[in-house]
Amino acid sequence: MDDSKPSNSARLDSPSYRLAAMDQDFLLGDSMRGVRFLLEYAKAEEHLRTWGVRSTIVVFGSARVRENGSGKHRFWYEQARKFGAIASQRGGAMTVTSGTRDNVIATGGGPGIMEAANRGAFDVGAPSIGFNITLPHEQEPNAYSTPDLTFRFHYFAMRKMHLAMRANALVVFPGGFGTLDELFEILTLRQTGKAPPLPIVLFDKAYWQSVIKFEALLEHGMVSEKDRELAHFADSAEEVWSALIENGLVVQTLERDSEQDF
Repeated sequence: MDDSKPSNSARLDSPSYRLAAMDQDFLLGDSMRGVRFLLEYAKAEEHLRTWGVRSTIVVFGSARVRENGSGKHRFWYEQARKFGAIASQRGGAMTVTSGTRDNVIATGGGPGIMEAANRGAFDVGAPSIGFNITLPHEQEPNAYSTPDLTFRFHYFAMRKMHLAMRANALVVFPGGFGTLDELFEILTLRQTGKAPPLPIVLFDKAYWQSVIKFEALLEHGMVSEKDRELAHFADSAEEVWSALIENGLVVQTLERDSEQDF
């Protein structure tokens, strides 16, 4: 009988022996999808709390718009940038009160309108948030969101939750499928009462009335008059700010519970 001690290398090298937190094969497996979902929530939450971000003004819009673009693209970019500055200066993002900041600009973190809004906050020295998403064609974060508040998500659902859960207002510039998806997500949360009251302003009334036939939805009984009144229109950055204030945007003192369960 051979009593020599066998090599232990097979055990030490076995995937089962890896520390669970260090085992990427395990963490990226199907059974850990719920854990990954939780991690995406917790990581962003921790950074936002560290910065004292209590509420946000979410800005949606096309990634295809460029500063030097043709037609209305240049105007949309310019006004989104201007709005980012106005909201940051007047909304409370630059003032830390009792350890909190309010109405911090939050975008999807990419180029186009998202870049413009983050850039407006950057112009006036205010923090802003970029909630990026991993795409098949890699999206790089724009250069203007605050580094510590620049996040990357795998799950659209968790990204949407972070965009919604602190939203004190929503401003939507012209955009395509992604912008429409995000707009109707918030409209549905408001319609169903799953989100607290918040003003929703669509920039460039002519664009939105050509893309979404709100009145037709009303005529066919698909929405109520109350639902139709959830969205307002504006045609300049200053008009956007005025519309937000007129429709309930709260500045400086917020009593709303930011932990609203969506």
